[in-house]
Amino acid sequence: MTGVPASAAGGSSGARRAAASASTAVPGKVAEAAAARSAEGGAPGAGPSASSGVRHGATAGAAAAGEAVPGEDAGLDAQDDGKAPRGAKIAAAAVNQASVWNIANLLTMLRLVLVPAFVVLMLADGGHDPAWRSLAWAAFAIAMITDLFDGHLARTYNLVTDFGKIADPIADKAIMGAALICLSALGDLPWWVTGIILGRELGITLLRFLVIRYGVIPASRGGKLKTLTQGVAVGMYVLALTGWLATLRWWVMAAAVVLTVVTGLDYVKQAIVLRRQGIAERKAALEEKEA
Repeated sequence: MTGVPASAAGGSSGARRAAASASTAVPGKVAEAAAARSAEGGAPGAGPSASSGVRHGATAGAAAAGEAVPGEDAGLDAQDDGKAPRGAKIAAAAVNQASVWNIANLLTMLRLVLVPAFVVLMLADGGHDPAWRSLAWAAFAIAMITDLFDGHLARTYNLVTDFGKIADPIADKAIMGAALICLSALGDLPWWVTGIILGRELGITLLRFLVIRYGVIPASRGGKLKTLTQGVAVGMYVLALTGWLATLRWWVMAAAVVLTVVTGLDYVKQAIVLRRQGIAERKAALEEKEA
């Protein structure tokens, strides 16, 4: 055994003692290097075992010195910095993109597609053919029915998206506006009726945007009744009705016009009150801040 280092004479146990000693005396990566040098001087027969022991000892030394072991707990740095891993960000973006294609938005898209289809069917063959008018009524009815469900589904199942907030009111006004304009162009409905209904809808939409800084004007029961009455009245005018049904649709449209005007004035009143309250609250908050 003359001339053989003591660490080699002990085999793997000597390598472990050397690694443990080095890890205690030298912190971090220096401990790992010291343990490796001790293993290099070992006997030929102790190579694999000694190397394994050295690695184990170096890992333990690094852990004892408070240093993270390379290759373990990957991604901890990103978590410690409060940043999500890159893969998580990509996955979140994919989920957000996919959420646009939910059932509520698909119904809204269907209504948008039905608008040009309704116009084509309504004006086909001069616009007075009962068969084409029936098909136009079917397209209008589907659009109005889906309007009842998409908002409910979005709120119930948390499917509200920015696309839905913008596209839903556009689809509602597009199908109603297309029907009213077509009816007036064909001479079935007076232009002043179309003007009152569309003017009210556009005016209230603009009013909502003007007072949104002070709050949101909630939809009233009168507004919902107005929408239902308008849908029934316009649907009856789309169909080629005669006799007492033609008389009945006139009265239904008259009720829709009255509700349109009354609910419009109510929205204007709510907007004025909301604006005054908002200004008063801002003034009070400013005075409290200055005091």
